[in-house]
Amino acid sequence: MSLRNKIHLAGLAAIALICASAAAQDPKQSPPQKPPNTTSGNTPVPPAGAPATTQAAQPPNTGRVRRSAYPERPPADPAAINRGKAVFGVNCAFCHGSDARGGEGGPNLIRSELVLNDKGGELIGQVVQNGRVDKGMPKFNLPDSTISDIASYIHSFKVGGYDVSRNQPPSILVGDAKAGEADFKTTCGGCHSLTGDLKGFGAKFSDPKILQQTWLMPGGSGRGFPGQQTAEVHVPPATVTVTLPDGQKVEGKLGKIDDFIVTLTDNEGNERSIQRNGDAPKVEIHDPLQPHRELLTKYTDKEIHDLTAFLVTVK
Repeated sequence: MSLRNKIHLAGLAAIALICASAAAQDPKQSPPQKPPNTTSGNTPVPPAGAPATTQAAQPPNTGRVRRSAYPERPPADPAAINRGKAVFGVNCAFCHGSDARGGEGGPNLIRSELVLNDKGGELIGQVVQNGRVDKGMPKFNLPDSTISDIASYIHSFKVGGYDVSRNQPPSILVGDAKAGEADFKTTCGGCHSLTGDLKGFGAKFSDPKILQQTWLMPGGSGRGFPGQQTAEVHVPPATVTVTLPDGQKVEGKLGKIDDFIVTLTDNEGNERSIQRNGDAPKVEIHDPLQPHRELLTKYTDKEIHDLTAFLVTVK
């Protein structure tokens, strides 16, 4: 390259350098600066194509609480919860468990869709007052105010994982054993004997809660919890006698009964279904636990605790 051309190129480079320097010093010529992209106003997010950082940016603490998947209910009146707990313990716990999580005879209530949709007992009351005879649940003649208390108690359980839904007292042995012994003689002594069918009854249970549920409703003490004892108590099945229009009697183990049909298993193991139309044919149910069912609506909370405190001493 000639010396003239070299001088010409050097001059052009100098002019370009001077122009670039002037543009950098003149704010009118500077390109506008974009604010950093943020997600919530104060946390920068790298532009697209930028290399990922080794530590993820933490979202700002906005004070928002994660919503529960289950209904969040305002706290109920403690007095209503206590009343509902007493009634539930007498009428419902033998099937649905003392914590409403279900037993051998009844389903889990706190996760029931009906209970979750219930507000103040309007849905629960329909089931309680009408019963579900085909599923073994009798009708309970309870006033609306009492059903509202029961609903308050059931709704007091926090619905969530297994552990957070627990609400067990440290001990249920808070009754008067002497008073329980007197109650036993007047209420239970006509059918049971401490030296006969109930000999050593208290020694069969390491958990007083299972003992209590067992004497309240034998065979319906609940499925238990991990590591918890369950009791083997022999309970004769309910039987039924159906008298057909021609006078023939059909007898056997009761399966189910409603307003339209009764099912049974006869002594030869044959299953039979017999249609019903009102009171025809005549149906007689022989339930060995009927006295227990009738007493469930009569026990007071104190009597239950007193009887339990006594029965644990029957070794």
